[in-house]
Amino acid sequence: MSDIGLRELQDLMRRMYLPRDVERGVEGTFMWLMEEVGELAASLRTGDIENLHEEFADVLAWLATIANVMNVDLARAVREKYGHGCPGCGTIPCTCSEDEKP
Repeated sequence: MSDIGLRELQDLMRRMYLPRDVERGVEGTFMWLMEEVGELAASLRTGDIENLHEEFADVLAWLATIANVMNVDLARAVREKYGHGCPGCGTIPCTCSEDEKP
């Protein structure tokens, strides 16, 4: 299987789960995302590489799911915000000072 881009991931999640996701709503879906972020945090602490792969995938999948429920095109959103460099300083790599949030 080849790499999956953001648009492909979002479409895959839409085709697999959209009716269920819409029924659950953004609040319920957000709670699932937060659970997965917690599981990712636990995997980062343990350093379990196999589990890290699964948890990163789950976090991305749930983020794409929320975007689908809210009708947000993730690829477009990322391109518009980060496609021309750091949103703070406008450069690649970022040259913002450490105390700034880029």
